[in-house]
Amino acid sequence: MVAMTDLAFRPATLDDIEALVALVNSAYRGDASRAGWTTEADLITGPRIDGDGLRELINAPGSLLLLCLQGGAIIGSVHLKRLEAHSAYLGLFVVQPTLQGSGIGRRFLAEAEATVQQAWGSRRMTMSVITIRPELVAYYERRGYRRTGELHPFPTEAGASRPVVEDLQLETLAKDLLS
Repeated sequence: MVAMTDLAFRPATLDDIEALVALVNSAYRGDASRAGWTTEADLITGPRIDGDGLRELINAPGSLLLLCLQGGAIIGSVHLKRLEAHSAYLGLFVVQPTLQGSGIGRRFLAEAEATVQQAWGSRRMTMSVITIRPELVAYYERRGYRRTGELHPFPTEAGASRPVVEDLQLETLAKDLLS
C-alpha cells in the first residue's frame, strides 16, 4: 500500500504533455495497460489521447487536467471540466497501471472531487463509463456514484480510437458532492 502522504497534486502544464500521452495510453490501451485493471485493450484499438488533444484540454476555459505525483513523478491524471452551474465532468481518470489497486485511485478521486468543489463550487460530478465493464462501474458505485440510465453509443467519429466489440456504449454516472 502506498503512503497517501507521499502523494501531491497539481494542474498539468504544456510541459507535461509528453509524459501524459505515455501515461494515459499505457493505462487504457496496448499491452502495458494489462498490468492494471482499467485496460480497454480488448475493447478499443488506437491511442486514447495524443498531444494535440491534451493541449486542447489544458488550454480550454473551464477545464483542468489535475496530476497526481509521487516523489515528483507523474503517476496519475484526471480531466475535470466545469459544466453548467454547480456541476463538473470527470474524464481521462488514470493511475499508472503497476500502481493500480494500491488505494491511489481512491485518494486521487477524492482530491478531484474536492478540487471542483473548491475551484468552481461544484455540487455534482458526472462521468461516462463503458457499460460492459461491470467492475469499473462497481468501483465508482463504491465511491458514491450512481448509474443514471443515460446511455450513449461509443463515439467512433472522432480520434483514432476504434471499438473492436459491437454496440459499445457509455453510461453516465453521477454523484452529489458534499458541501
